[in-house]
Amino acid sequence: MKDLPQIGFDFAFKGNPLERQSEHRGDAAWFEAHRRAARARFLLVSEGRPVLDVADGRLDLLHERALGEELAMRSDETILLGFREPDATPVFAVPVARSVEEIEAADADLKAIDTRSLAVQGVLPPGYLGLLAQASALLHWHATHRFCSRCGAASTMTQGGYRRDCPSCGGLHFPRTDPVAIMLVTSGERCLMGRPPRLPEGVFSTLAGFIEPGETIEEAVRREVMEEAGVHVGAVSYCASQPWPFPASLMIGCEGLAESVEIRMDETELEACRWFSRDETLAMLEDRHPGGLKIPPSLSIAHWLIRSWVERA
Repeated sequence: MKDLPQIGFDFAFKGNPLERQSEHRGDAAWFEAHRRAARARFLLVSEGRPVLDVADGRLDLLHERALGEELAMRSDETILLGFREPDATPVFAVPVARSVEEIEAADADLKAIDTRSLAVQGVLPPGYLGLLAQASALLHWHATHRFCSRCGAASTMTQGGYRRDCPSCGGLHFPRTDPVAIMLVTSGERCLMGRPPRLPEGVFSTLAGFIEPGETIEEAVRREVMEEAGVHVGAVSYCASQPWPFPASLMIGCEGLAESVEIRMDETELEACRWFSRDETLAMLEDRHPGGLKIPPSLSIAHWLIRSWVERA
């Protein structure tokens, strides 16, 4: 199988515009100076939802330091996301102590909107979904990993939010990203798609699954397709990747060439699975399928894997 060109479409959560300056994170004085800078901006998250300023019809994700300090749960739980050009504005993420209801009741200009809705609506400036994905993943990790996995003692945030240290046993713990293989399997003029129960009615998508320890991307593609659909896959090519902050995955998009076509579907994983012709897939893409079948929305890499294959005809 020839190498495929990387997908150039603008699916959600890619294109984070921040310069991370990770080499400075261990300097506590440097971190604190930027946290206290007048130009610092804060991404505030309450109950998993980013808080936006909606005054005058705008949707501003980044807030001034005064509001960040007012709503911050704890100053020692502030994460440095990076620096925004052109003026090197430091951007931080902060978990908020107040509930969504309390925040919105206190200030009519503040609204907490879930990340998926922001992505579907496409209302944020270019790249801002990328920094939101970064913040969401890190805040979730800190909220769920407050204790050392070696000895059980409470750990502390260090390295600007990119490590937790255990003062008891000296253990060092780093944020995790869960790699997922997501693949469009093709056989000539047909592609393989399935319907897991979580998808809306009538939506078919690419197959996908977590990459396991000791497994290559190619091996994960072949294993997942065999487990879910009973189809043998030969050559595998990488196409593109997408951060997926639900809560902290990296979707690794691939295409695979089928070496068999008989489907033996795992009914515990899928409600339906079948081959689609290129013409039928195009009808789904253009929302004119006679049976009302659809593919996932354009925010997902699954959409663009499917679209890329259809448009190469």
